[in-house]
Amino acid sequence: MTGDERQPWGRGLSAWTTRRWLRVGVAASLVVLTALGVTGAWVLGRTASISDELVDVKSPALSTSFRLESALLNQETGIRGYGLTGTAAFLEPYQQGLTEQATYTATLERLLGDDAAELADLHAVQGAVEKWQARIARPIAASPTGVASPLATERADEGKTEFDALRSAMARQQDRLRADALTARTDLSDTMRLRNWVFAAIALVIVALAGLIFEGLRRGVTKPLEQLGADARSVTAGDFTRPIIPTGPADLRQLSVEIDSMRLRLVRELEMTEQARQHLDAQAADLQRSNTELEQFAYVASHDLQEPLRKVSSFTQLLQRRYTGQLDAKADQYIAFAVDGANRMQTLINDLLEFSRVGRVHNTHETIALNAVVERTLSALSVSIEETGAEIMCDELPKLVADPTQMGMLWQNLIGNAIKFHRPGQTPHIHITAAREGELWQFSVTDNGIGIAPEYAEKVFVIFQRLHTKDAYSGSGIGLAMCKKIVEFHGGTIAVDPAYTDGTRITFTLAEAPPSATPAVSLVRTQPQGTAGAEQAGAHSVAESTP
Repeated sequence: MTGDERQPWGRGLSAWTTRRWLRVGVAASLVVLTALGVTGAWVLGRTASISDELVDVKSPALSTSFRLESALLNQETGIRGYGLTGTAAFLEPYQQGLTEQATYTATLERLLGDDAAELADLHAVQGAVEKWQARIARPIAASPTGVASPLATERADEGKTEFDALRSAMARQQDRLRADALTARTDLSDTMRLRNWVFAAIALVIVALAGLIFEGLRRGVTKPLEQLGADARSVTAGDFTRPIIPTGPADLRQLSVEIDSMRLRLVRELEMTEQARQHLDAQAADLQRSNTELEQFAYVASHDLQEPLRKVSSFTQLLQRRYTGQLDAKADQYIAFAVDGANRMQTLINDLLEFSRVGRVHNTHETIALNAVVERTLSALSVSIEETGAEIMCDELPKLVADPTQMGMLWQNLIGNAIKFHRPGQTPHIHITAAREGELWQFSVTDNGIGIAPEYAEKVFVIFQRLHTKDAYSGSGIGLAMCKKIVEFHGGTIAVDPAYTDGTRITFTLAEAPPSATPAVSLVRTQPQGTAGAEQAGAHSVAESTP
């Protein structure tokens, strides 16, 4: 035996799919209904056949037999009256009886068909009639009219005997016909009763099949689908630990298994996502702590270094003023180096302080007109504009919700850089534009200066990254990093347009209102006493910074 043959019947049924169950169920239902239909058709045909035989054969044959008997009685009455009186009027019933006899006999032969027993009875009747007519009726009817026939008296006893035999034959025929009609009626009644039972059984089977089909669909399709839907809705609602239980036919169980596999995969993905989220949360906490420490360091460094650096700068400048020309050339050079280094250090610290204050100290948002901000910026840069002869064109700029101080620093750095990095011997031309792009405004500051090479398009926005030496262009390398921080703080982005090659084009976007964010933690409470005034004294514009 093969492995499939050794499988239990129930286990074999468990592998059936919904389609197979439906096919088998429909086929079985059709077989049962066909059998019942054939039985019902046979019963109906049998009922019709018996009814037709009873109506068209049995009953007409019995009534015809009675009529034949009546016709023979008329013959006997007419012959007896004619034989006793010789009156010709008595021959009329006899003649009419002969005609009716021939008609009824032919009718009986047609109705009885091939029923041998009933035809034998009819032939016996015909024989008795023929014997009576030959011995009694025809001889007396041939006697002359007007006088009594001597044969009537002479053969009176014989005639009575022959006609009694005729009556006996007729009685036997009628008894058989009556019995056959009764049998037909009984068969018709039994067949009609069987017909009623068959159709009642058909109705019950149809109801049972409907109930079985409904229950089969409920257990095999509806209930498994409801269970699958309930499990799927639980998973959709967030209960990813709930298993999908396979139920129903093989294909629905397979579907449940596949959906459960999807659920398990989602559980694994969610576990990985949760682990990644926890890892990101830990990294974000570390980053927040690191940023806080960096802000603390930048704040402390920019404040606590002010006093010693101011002393170093003051004394080196004092040495320079007092002892210049009194020492040798090397000493004067060293003193100049010290003074320049102290000044640059002080500028760098002030710029770093200003950079650290973006989003922490300068965080007051209000509706401002950017055209007014640009005008104030141009007024602050008026000396540089006059020295270089710069021509600045500014399109109509929108009103935004932003920090006014940061917007001033942004435009001062961008316009200041465009003026500072102009081509030698060429008048600077600067064009400021603004255009709406969806929910953002895109701005551009275009100049005809020395430009920025494409490979440095990202580097210029990194703090302290310089593309030129301090001898060529002054600055601390913090200006564009400051611009990037301000733009991103206001929900935008900034970049160098690489497609523009006739100078430099800085493009950036700003939202009409900055995204809501938690303000940075203020570090004022950690500053040493006596340094607040140093911050105010050391802070100044960073317009002279360079990329």
